[in-house]
Amino acid sequence: MTAQMRTRAPATGGTVLDEFTERLFGHLPRADQRRWARVYLQGLLTTPGKKTVRRLAASVTTSPTASQSLQQFINASPWEWDPARAELLRWVEERHPVHAWTIGQVCFPKRGEHSVGVHRRFDPAAGRTVNCQLGFGLFLSLDGMSVPVDWRLVLPESWSADPDLRRRARISADVAHQSPESLVLGLIDSTAARTSSVRAPVVADLSRLGAAGALIGMLGRRGHDFLVSVPPALTVCAAGPPVHAGEPVRATVRATTAGELARRGNTSHPYAAPLTGPAVRPAARPGVRPQGLRIHSALVRVPGGDPAVPGAQQTYRLFGEGGPGAGARAGGAVWLTNMSRHRMDDLLRLVRQSGRATATLGVLADDFGLLDFEGRSFPGWHHHMTLMSAAYAYKALPTLQERWNRWAG
Repeated sequence: MTAQMRTRAPATGGTVLDEFTERLFGHLPRADQRRWARVYLQGLLTTPGKKTVRRLAASVTTSPTASQSLQQFINASPWEWDPARAELLRWVEERHPVHAWTIGQVCFPKRGEHSVGVHRRFDPAAGRTVNCQLGFGLFLSLDGMSVPVDWRLVLPESWSADPDLRRRARISADVAHQSPESLVLGLIDSTAARTSSVRAPVVADLSRLGAAGALIGMLGRRGHDFLVSVPPALTVCAAGPPVHAGEPVRATVRATTAGELARRGNTSHPYAAPLTGPAVRPAARPGVRPQGLRIHSALVRVPGGDPAVPGAQQTYRLFGEGGPGAGARAGGAVWLTNMSRHRMDDLLRLVRQSGRATATLGVLADDFGLLDFEGRSFPGWHHHMTLMSAAYAYKALPTLQERWNRWAG
């Protein structure tokens, strides 16, 4: 950054933003890198519409070379993003209790073939095969909102094994192809290592992951409480009460699928609003009292674990949404948790956290440039996602903290 560059006065509180930038990006070795981090953050906070590097630079500074310098900072400058993400997590934890660690999945549509990790895959949300990047984020779920603090990008084997693609995308030698399940587990492990608070329950939608059963077992063996949406085709066995240490494993009934068992769960719970989607109840016929929805649940085990491994015979609670007299909804989400002794109301409250993370992804896309990164490099993608997450937290947390302080006081 040259001495002649001038930035426009921020509309978001200059001194506070300076302190926030120094806290998260003070580890950057050069002063010009820290200044460009500040410029990028201010641009994300104040630039309306699409958040391209050119538009961010133009909205913050009058320098004709700012766009080129900002592009260099994001895509080519070799700065580490992990320290900033660790500091962001601690910054959020200092300001509000964290109720859950929620995993979100993002499909980034792409036109060309040069963006790192781009490939063709079926997108259930779009209902068709798309050219895209696929990423996973970990959100700290607070009261009424979720804040992203860490990200992983799926690197297909075609990218991992091609030296030319790796060189062009600046993929370091220690980055290799990993399954989506491994990336999700990496997010959780990283957050567990960074947090200064008690571990929060993990809430995740694993319904599109083929190895969801293996991931569930690994979460349990790491000592995490979790509540996850599983594929309806996941094989499970109905079980009796949880097995305690030293007790023999009780016999289970024949294996079935999670979706089938949710439809005929042996316990039913009344509930006034659906687990997902708008809380709209069907209109009652004249003279007929409307009936509430019901949650069907059952205790299950997930077969395939080694009986000699601790936790392999873990008993879980499985549940799904049902309608009046119809059993669980066809195609509805099926949830599985190792918190089988918790009240259903508490579990349903955690289910709502998953919906809030999905809503946050929409806000990030509309207002913070989630889908607007135009660079092609692996470090560039992580730099952008780190700064975008920081901008969202900076904008959202003060309002939430004020509400929390009023309630606590």
